[in-house]
Amino acid sequence: MKIKSSHTIDVVIAWVDGADPKHKKKRLSFLDNKDVGELAGAAETRFNSLNEVEYCVLSILKFAPFVRNIYIVTDNQDPKIDSAVKKYFPERQKDIRIVDHKEIFEGYEKFLPTFNSICISNMLWRIKGLSNHFVYFNDDIFLLRSIKPEDWFVDSKPVLRGSWSTPPFERLLWDQIKKGVIKLFLPNKKIDLQASFQVNQWTAAKLLGFKFRYFKSGHTPLAMDRNRLENYFKSKPQILEQNISHRFRNYEQFNTVSLANHLEIKAGNENFANSQAIYMQPHNRGDQYVDKKFEECKKDKTKFFACVQSLDLSSSEDQKKVKDAIESILNL
Repeated sequence: MKIKSSHTIDVVIAWVDGADPKHKKKRLSFLDNKDVGELAGAAETRFNSLNEVEYCVLSILKFAPFVRNIYIVTDNQDPKIDSAVKKYFPERQKDIRIVDHKEIFEGYEKFLPTFNSICISNMLWRIKGLSNHFVYFNDDIFLLRSIKPEDWFVDSKPVLRGSWSTPPFERLLWDQIKKGVIKLFLPNKKIDLQASFQVNQWTAAKLLGFKFRYFKSGHTPLAMDRNRLENYFKSKPQILEQNISHRFRNYEQFNTVSLANHLEIKAGNENFANSQAIYMQPHNRGDQYVDKKFEECKKDKTKFFACVQSLDLSSSEDQKKVKDAIESILNL
């Protein structure tokens, strides 16, 4: 049953099925004959899917029934979640809409196709009908227990989940040394530094004038103000176009959520909170890793969210453990 809140909240999920032959062929055609390992942001695991999006959607419908609409943003693909939603939440089928990249890149078609989650997140505010209050999910994130609208928005302002951090100086210094060595010994080689989650966030903070620290977010659902993003990008069109010009994740890009967070902070938003999320990456972990993580999910009532990253790289045994645990949480 859908529950109304004092203000409308939508959820946006970015999703891709990288195993889709058509999508894979299109993606590889833009690698310029490079191996996927040669280009930062092109690794297969960034695009692979074990249909985690189904659990993501069902968890939202179960634990956040106040959410009005769920928009799944994808590149001419179908996540095939209709049957699951119809089975468990038949009254909510009409509240889920598939949004194609062509919709959010309308007027910016020259930047399509894109295989870059940063570019996609830059354009989410352009979803037709999207509420001013929306929460951004990756498809590998799901809810663990019931939450309230106030866990995402307080006084009509987003709750900023993360913590203050000093700039990633060690990473920045190492990257500059690496660039210098490459230029010295391979002057004609194109330098493609590995994109960094922290560096991309720091770049957004610097863009807005932060000099000595930045607000670092993690792998958790992230609340945003659509109007604030729209106003910024419409006033800085050249910044938007530069950032969405990279088909694959790039070291020089800024992170959209970090930009949104720092715009909020500059506007006086002090709705700070920790991530309240449990992060797990089962690949190459010990035998009891998954069991211990989900035991933590069960016992720690302060944790509302979980992120299971790169599940496609883990063993079939761990994949089954993860799926069984999530289905138990969701009572499927």
